[in-house]
Amino acid sequence: MGAASRLALEELPLGDRRLRQFARVPWMLHAGDPHWIPPLTAELLGSRLLGLTGLLTPEHPYHRHAEVTHFLARRGRQLIGRLSAAVNHRYNEHYDERLGFFGFFECAQDGEAAQAMLDGAAEWLARRGMAAMRGPGGYSNATHEPHQAVLIDGFDTPPTVELTYNPPYYGPLLESCGLAKVKDYHAYWVTPDEAARRRVRDLAARVLAKRSVETRSLNRARLGDEVAHIVEVYNEAWSANWGFLPITDAEADALAASLRFIADPEIIRFAYVNGELAAVLGALPDPNVALRPRWARLLDTDIVRVARLMAMRRRIRALRLMFFGIRPRYRRMGVDAVLFRDIYECAARRGYRGGEASMLLENNDMILRASEIMGGEKYKTWRIYETQL
Repeated sequence: MGAASRLALEELPLGDRRLRQFARVPWMLHAGDPHWIPPLTAELLGSRLLGLTGLLTPEHPYHRHAEVTHFLARRGRQLIGRLSAAVNHRYNEHYDERLGFFGFFECAQDGEAAQAMLDGAAEWLARRGMAAMRGPGGYSNATHEPHQAVLIDGFDTPPTVELTYNPPYYGPLLESCGLAKVKDYHAYWVTPDEAARRRVRDLAARVLAKRSVETRSLNRARLGDEVAHIVEVYNEAWSANWGFLPITDAEADALAASLRFIADPEIIRFAYVNGELAAVLGALPDPNVALRPRWARLLDTDIVRVARLMAMRRRIRALRLMFFGIRPRYRRMGVDAVLFRDIYECAARRGYRGGEASMLLENNDMILRASEIMGGEKYKTWRIYETQL
């Protein structure tokens, strides 16, 4: 084997300048793929102009509660893969576990490179006392973190915002390295359909005949208070779900910033039962519609992509359901039916042509059934893997 084809693995600590190369690996691997939509590079490396603190920078709040490292795989001068390893202390304290994570997984169809990166991450985690390794994610797999898992079904359409897209070989590649499935997530695509709308209206009418349920839209003028309500419901409603981790104040601030930029207040709704906050359901116009790379343009930079989003954001007609939760004491009362009716009617009235409900845990039968009642069809599946150390 010649020197040019020999595999080399490099470890990059937080703050290393080579993290700029780390951020560019997927652009090299997926260039020209019509379905791949990357996050903004500034989300990883930061940007004063865009007001973003990059996740790969020491200043990001994630690193207050975590230890991380990064790996690059090269053959000769060619970058062919990247991977991170992380110990999320807040996650392990919450669950009283010794679980390490691997993330940012990108790799050419090269089993040796994938195995080398995973071995490097496993060894790094084992030295820190971890008993198992789970991933991929961003850095870790808390359910509210973006870019979770690898896509294993549904490769014929691009992802909506904060979700992953990858070539079909990623799942088999990870499995060939000894990793086993630990959990699947599903996505349903919901298209306005008169039969589904009638079904949801009838369900809501039956609920309202029995009890007082009122809904309202988000008040943009009181966004800080509204986000506090969303976090309150999420942290209570999701507390028993697999992978749950309470949202921190810093994460709530990031949510507020994202809502201020792209939200349509009419399709973020709160439900009240006898005047008490019971549930929240929020959808966003999908920014990925505008952020999709234009491969014919050599300078499709973050600034260009954000400018395109600013110009298009009021004309985006596809939605992603970003958060939905019902506080436990208000479940099985039909609150979801009333929220679904109002969101469905509002979305149709405002010209949205369809939307995605994701990431839905494979064993969350209540939300999977609700997605089907709304007329949704399952069209994507992602998988998270795990191995013992």
